[in-house]
Amino acid sequence: MNGRTIRIIGIDPGLRRTGWGIVESDGVRLGYVASGVITPPKDDDLAYRLSALFDAVTSVIQSFSPSEAAVEETFVNENPRSTLKLGQARGAVLLAPARLGLRVAEYTPNLIKKSVTGAGHAEKQQIQAMIGFLLPKATFGCADEADALAIAITHAHHRVSRQRLAAVATKVAST
Repeated sequence: MNGRTIRIIGIDPGLRRTGWGIVESDGVRLGYVASGVITPPKDDDLAYRLSALFDAVTSVIQSFSPSEAAVEETFVNENPRSTLKLGQARGAVLLAPARLGLRVAEYTPNLIKKSVTGAGHAEKQQIQAMIGFLLPKATFGCADEADALAIAITHAHHRVSRQRLAAVATKVAST
């Protein structure tokens, strides 16, 4: 990696398990830094579980000092109550990096799958296999960690595209 390396945290939010994964990217190459899962106490009231989630994500960010964050967008499922709780967990997860001054990007599940595997409806096993291929040094114990790494990889790929488009737009505007 060179001097333009950026560290990115990807976060797969959930009230029971929130996966996090950190990668470094120089725009071409990716490197694995760390990953893990946050499991808020399931017997606590919702407010305390959300607080624990916020505190744990904040702690991870402070420990690994990423420059940018990426979070998976919520998909709506058949159970509105579950969707609402997931949305509340996402709120805690989005707030933590924002409060620490990180730029936060959001990506849909299908875009993440397509960015990592080439297919927008890839299975969990396909995502895990591609994470193993793209980040050979990665060690992850569950799908939540692999998903978080996939989110970070997606951001690494898409941020480069955004930078190139911005450079072209600036060049065009100055002519």
